Amino acid sequence: MSLPDNVHVSTHPLLQSLVSRLRSASADSHETRALTTSIASILAVVALDQNTFSAVNEGFDVTPLQEQYNVTGLSPSNVVLVPILRSGLSMIEPFLNILPFENVPIHYLGIYRDKTTLSPIEYYNKLPVLKNGESIDVAIVLDPVIATGGTALAVIQSLKEWGARKIIFVSIVVSEEGVAIAANEWPEGVEVYCAAVDTVLSSHGYIIPGVGDIGDRLNHTH
Repeated sequence: MSLPDNVHVSTHPLLQSLVSRLRSASADSHETRALTTSIASILAVVALDQNTFSAVNEGFDVTPLQEQYNVTGLSPSNVVLVPILRSGLSMIEPFLNILPFENVPIHYLGIYRDKTTLSPIEYYNKLPVLKNGESIDVAIVLDPVIATGGTALAVIQSLKEWGARKIIFVSIVVSEEGVAIAANEWPEGVEVYCAAVDTVLSSHGYIIPGVGDIGDRLNHTH
């Protein structure tokens, strides 16, 4: 199964080494959080380098940041971060550190999968109401895992209906089937960036080996 053109997989050796360690069942919650932060930092550079961002705040010089991270800089006037609760929280700081903007809005979406049907259930949505004619240029979605694709699909549909003109979906590990479902929902409006693509899901819809419920691993609740 070939991946859609709007799915981008980074093969950076350091990134692959970190992902390999993340898969290890011996990694405790402290190490899992540290690994997720490191991986998200690299993915932030990869995703932003492919989408030319420039500062919207007058007097904010992005040159040092661009030179340090080799980021050529987004030119939209409205950029928001959308972490998916709860595991997406672990990816916020790396993106705030690299985005060449001050006071980037953060809007949270809470969606979980029913353990029996694997269907997505939205339990938290505080996206602000947009005025007539108002839109969001880019919504950067942070979610470490795309497994069955149901949650990602629900997120994309919500953000498109809300008024996002482009969605950059950043995940660490995705399944081949799940990421195709998400990417094909809105090919001209969605770009997916990830570090690894798996072909196998468990009977419970988890990516294997070693990732499981990343939210549980991050928060030591498994």
